[in-house]
Amino acid sequence: MALRIPLFLAIVLPVSVALAATPEITRDTGTPQAVGKAHTLRTIPEACARISGQFTGIPDKPYTMQVSKTSPRCVARAELVSADKVKPESDPRWVLNDLVKVPNAACPSQLATLSVWRLKVNNAPYKLDAQGRARVYLQEKAQKAWTANDPKRTRPAYAVAVDVIGSCG
Repeated sequence: MALRIPLFLAIVLPVSVALAATPEITRDTGTPQAVGKAHTLRTIPEACARISGQFTGIPDKPYTMQVSKTSPRCVARAELVSADKVKPESDPRWVLNDLVKVPNAACPSQLATLSVWRLKVNNAPYKLDAQGRARVYLQEKAQKAWTANDPKRTRPAYAVAVDVIGSCG
């Protein structure tokens, strides 16, 4: 029985996240976590975000995820959005950045996975003026609105999604 669980996870994980996507960050499966115990999944310093989760033990909603700010004075240099909103799997501008896997200590066949996608942005250098300096006028930048789906965006973004594989019977 112990040999079937890793084989099951090795087959199901790539299919459920993305067939051809290999994360930029490679990590081992995390430490099994107890039901009701909150644990940090990932910290994204650029977005001033700490993503934590916990197994609930409820069959309909076995895992919950919370996002909190890392520090009240932190200034985000990147946006954090829900993967349900931007659909990164189908957009070639998004790259699978990280895949965090956490097993349930009470039920080894259940695995929570956090997918973190990073938006590739075109941060071309600013054009130089006649004096050879790059000048950025904040009023003009503030007037240009952007969204996570804007193809001309210059601000980095991360999209996160949590999924649970397997069930406890």
